Amino acid sequence: MAHPYRIWHPFTQMARFDAESKLVIERAEGNRLIDRDGREYIDGVASLWSNIHGHGHPRIVEAIKAQATKLQHSTLLGLSHPSAIEFADSLVRHLPEGLSRVYYSSDGASAVEVALKMAIQYWVNLGHPERKRIVALDMAYHGDTLGANSLGGDGPFRDPYQPLLFEPLRIPNGYRYRCQWSADGPECDSSCVNALRDLLEIRGSEVAAVIVEPRVQGAAGMIVAPVGNLSSIRQLCDDHGVLLIADEVATGFGRTGEMFACDLEGVVPDIMTLGKGITGGYLPLSATVTTDRVYDAFYDVSDRNKTLFHGHTFAGNPICCAAAMASLEIFEAESVLERVSQRTAFLGALLHEYFADHAWVGEIRQQGLMVGIELVRDRATRESFPPADAIGWRVCMAARDRGVFVRPLGDVVVVMPPLSIEEEELAQIAEAVQHGLREVGRGHDTVD
Repeated sequence: MAHPYRIWHPFTQMARFDAESKLVIERAEGNRLIDRDGREYIDGVASLWSNIHGHGHPRIVEAIKAQATKLQHSTLLGLSHPSAIEFADSLVRHLPEGLSRVYYSSDGASAVEVALKMAIQYWVNLGHPERKRIVALDMAYHGDTLGANSLGGDGPFRDPYQPLLFEPLRIPNGYRYRCQWSADGPECDSSCVNALRDLLEIRGSEVAAVIVEPRVQGAAGMIVAPVGNLSSIRQLCDDHGVLLIADEVATGFGRTGEMFACDLEGVVPDIMTLGKGITGGYLPLSATVTTDRVYDAFYDVSDRNKTLFHGHTFAGNPICCAAAMASLEIFEAESVLERVSQRTAFLGALLHEYFADHAWVGEIRQQGLMVGIELVRDRATRESFPPADAIGWRVCMAARDRGVFVRPLGDVVVVMPPLSIEEEELAQIAEAVQHGLREVGRGHDTVD
C-alpha cells in the first residue's frame, strides 16, 4: 500500500488522519494560527499547552535572534555558558522558595526521567537503597519516555509497553465527578488523601517519592483536585520522610492563575519538573529543579559514584535559554498573572452561559486558563459515550468551521489558550465549541 504522506504524527491514528482534510499551519500571529490558504484559527490549546505570550512576541523573537548570532550550542558536560547561567538564576527567583538547583533537559518527559533518577539515587547516596518505590496517582500522565510512561495510568498510552515498564504504587486521584467516595456529596471527604496515608504508614520505608501533577491532572482530562489536596500530600510526605515530586510541565508558568500550581497552596516540593511554557512555547527546553538538600546528596568530590549519571546533548541550549529568559521578562513587564486572573473570571462566566445546561455536558472543570468540558451520553447517570463514537473529536473538528483549533482528551474538550488570549477570542472559542456540539448533536435525541 502506497503512503505518499511521509510524516507519522504523534498520538494520531494515521488512517483517520489520511481520511480527513489536512490542516497545515504556515505561520502564526498573536493567538492565531494561519494555514497555507490564509485561514486563521484561534490557538485554543496553546500549541499543545506550551504557548504563553502568543506567537511572534517581539521580545522572545529578538532574544532568539541575538543569541543565535553569538552561540548556537555548547555542551553543559564540563562547560557552561552565560545564557544557561542567567536563566537558571532568574528562574530560581520565580520558583517556590527553597528550590535552588536547576538541571536542564529538552522536554517534559525527559525532565520527569531526571526527577525519578534523582529521587532513587538520592536514597542510594544516603545509604537507603531499599527506598526504591514511586507512588503515582490514578490516571496519571507524566510523558512517554519509559520511566515517565511507567507512571501513567492504565490504558492505550501504557498497556502495549508493559514489558518495558516498572510498576509504581497507585493512589486515587482527586476526580470528584467520578469519585467512589464523594462524587454525590456536597464536599470532598479526602478519602483519596487518606489512601496515601494508609499506604505510607505500611510501606513508607520503601518509598522514594510521591509524584503528582499539582492541582490539575492535564492529560487525564483536566481533572481539578480539591483545594487542600496538594498541601495534604506534602504533609504526608513530610511525616514519612518521602520526597515529593511536583510535575509542573503542564501547570507551570501561569496556567493555573499563579506562576506555579504549587503556589496555589504554598507548597514547596522537593523536586519540580518544568517544560512546555518554559520558553514561552517557542523552543524545546525543560528543567528539573530541586533543593539544596537533594543536591547535596550528590555533591562529593571523593565519591564519583554519587554523580547523577544522566545528560542530554542539547540540554540547556543557549538559544532556548535566551528565549526562556525573555519569557520571564515578559511576566515581569506585562503583568501577565493579573491578566490571567481577569481572563479566568471572564472565561468561567462564558463556560457557564454556554454549557452549564447542555444535555451532553456532565462537568465543566476550570483552574485558571486550564479547562476541561466532559461530555457524557446521560447527565443523570454520568454514562459515557461509546469510544467508537469519537464525540469529543467530532466536536473539535466541527469547531474548526468557526475558526477555532481545539483538541479533546477522549470526550473531554480541552480549552487551554495562550495567556495572552483576548476576551473576544475566548468568546469565539466558546461559540465554536457550542457550534461543534450542535453539529454533532444533529439526529441525537439526547441533546438539546
